[in-house]
Amino acid sequence: MTNFEERVLRDLGELKANMRFIVGNGNEGKIQELETRIQRHEAALQRAMGLGLAAGVLLTVFHVALDALRLVH
Repeated sequence: MTNFEERVLRDLGELKANMRFIVGNGNEGKIQELETRIQRHEAALQRAMGLGLAAGVLLTVFHVALDALRLVH
């Protein structure tokens, strides 16, 4: 084998190792880890938005009740 062929095979081996790190080789790769983290973040964001909406509705109902009590008295 020539020096060039040895270098190409070594570089291909490094490329293959890097691709396994990124994509995974039966285990989670970095891409799958990032997708999982994004899904968890989006779920947390949706929960926070739901809690904010519920708090807004409760505050609105509370203010309407206070206004109704002012009209009665």
